Amino acid sequence: MRESTERGGPEESIEGFESGLGEPIRLGQDLRFLLVCVGGGAARIGREILRHPPRYVESVVVNCDARVPDLEAFDRRIYLSDGSGSSNGTGGSPQVGGQLAHAAEPALERLFEGAHFVTIIASLGGGSGTGVLPYLLEAASRASSVLSLFLVKPFACEGERRAVAERAMARLHFIEPFVEKQQSQSASLEVLDNESLVAGAAGIPMSQLNRRWADRIIDHLEESFLRPAERMLESARLAQMVESEASRSPPPYGPSGGGPSGPAPPPTLPMPLLSAGLPAASAPGDAELTFEVEPPAGSGARLG
Repeated sequence: MRESTERGGPEESIEGFESGLGEPIRLGQDLRFLLVCVGGGAARIGREILRHPPRYVESVVVNCDARVPDLEAFDRRIYLSDGSGSSNGTGGSPQVGGQLAHAAEPALERLFEGAHFVTIIASLGGGSGTGVLPYLLEAASRASSVLSLFLVKPFACEGERRAVAERAMARLHFIEPFVEKQQSQSASLEVLDNESLVAGAAGIPMSQLNRRWADRIIDHLEESFLRPAERMLESARLAQMVESEASRSPPPYGPSGGGPSGPAPPPTLPMPLLSAGLPAASAPGDAELTFEVEPPAGSGARLG
């Protein structure tokens, strides 16, 4: 498995806000947002999202297609290969995709280290998205604080691919870490059904399908992750400024500082989706990373 890391995009800090360790929390670094696209269809949606990259978000594409290294819009590009040099990838077989992902499992787990908010887009019905998704989903469920999963389902006219997608969705109920996260309301799942989108938007050109799904996912990132995080940190910064100012000023209404009713209550911090304790984590560096992973005995898979 080859992984290239090319960091780019905004990583801003909220000045004045101190974490429990006495350090400023920086969105995109200490509080990390990870967008992972697995499979060819998901990669196309990801490219639409990255035409105007969401702030703070790290983007990753995972596929068994030799053209993955050319997807320069993504911060990190992971190519799963058997090392044969064949351009056929998985040949449309989820079993082959699963073998390659199983062989690379330790490296895939490291992908999510320190990621607090993870969004996965998986295109189902083929070999890469369908076969690799279970391994990515289990690793992400164990490592992240909040996880959202978007599954792209093929058109009804695609027949067998749609049937493969439906079987893959049914098997998600057996991925225990993901199920546990759903039960604790720390994970969500949404199916992006191409058939329903076309049925609900008569005359929509095929070229616009990926853009529609990209807009839906961007809205989710903004409303569920990015804006709540910004509001929380800004509220905490203002609360700290008020507290600091109050400590330098004499109490205006006597010793209690709060008038006849006593001390004023502290400001309430809005913390949607951020109520869990979130440890600080450093983002990956800029170096080119190469993982050498031995395939399991008898799998026939080799990672190059």
